[in-house]
Amino acid sequence: MAARAYWQGQIRLALVSIPVEIYSATKSGAAVSFRQIHEPSGKPISYEKVVTGMGPVDVDEIVKGYEVSKGEYVLLEQDEIDAVKLESKKTLELTQFVDASEIDVLYYEKPYFVVPADDLAEEAFIVLREALRRTKKVGLGQLAMRGREYVVSLKPCGRGMVLETLRYADEVHKAQGYFREIPDDKPDAELLDLAEALIDRKTAAFDPQEFHDRYVDALKGLIERKRKANGKKIIEEKDTGDAKGSNVVDLMAALRKSMGDKAAPAKKEAAKKAPARKPAAKKRA
Repeated sequence: MAARAYWQGQIRLALVSIPVEIYSATKSGAAVSFRQIHEPSGKPISYEKVVTGMGPVDVDEIVKGYEVSKGEYVLLEQDEIDAVKLESKKTLELTQFVDASEIDVLYYEKPYFVVPADDLAEEAFIVLREALRRTKKVGLGQLAMRGREYVVSLKPCGRGMVLETLRYADEVHKAQGYFREIPDDKPDAELLDLAEALIDRKTAAFDPQEFHDRYVDALKGLIERKRKANGKKIIEEKDTGDAKGSNVVDLMAALRKSMGDKAAPAKKEAAKKAPARKPAAKKRA
């Protein structure tokens, strides 16, 4: 495999150990990066590592330090940090299994591909993968990688498995503080039917190739126009639409318009008819 393994070790389930390798499942997307430039000279700004009162210092003289009190640091060499003993540096022990739906999406952080390290590990790897698939469970454990220990989940993915690092509870904000002011009202039934019909109309299989970073494309276009204009300032016309979104007064009309003025297959209640009036009695002559 051409890529370099991000982590090498073993997955342990009770007395079973499976040698594995982990590879990053994602990569940075195309982005437009900018340098800071000194405008009068047109030259890029550079940064130096300096000590207050001393000026620039040599990189070899820099070590890591932890501030224990104001201005007082405990200095650590990198080999001292690397020597910290932690079993999860080389072993991912699966200590619990849960339904995938039990893990809130807020906790998922970054995915990694997991593959068997060698031919001897393949049988046990496949058994664990299929056991997770048949039980529809996700394995949980803790794993130390590059300076910190993560809670991780393990789930099947095609012929392999995917490990995802999870955030700790104290790294996730409580939703109640943000959602508290939203009223707990029941929506109008016909409005809900229209919204569901609109969702059904736009439902399709997920294809990540259908999406790309339009902001990057726009920036590249701006850079090219700026180059052709020989540095002349270019300001695009501002969008006249309300950035905050218009306040839709008639939600029913807006939903119907979104559906192409077609009524949704709503559950219509039978119209209540007023009782027929009895004919007036004829007056006697």
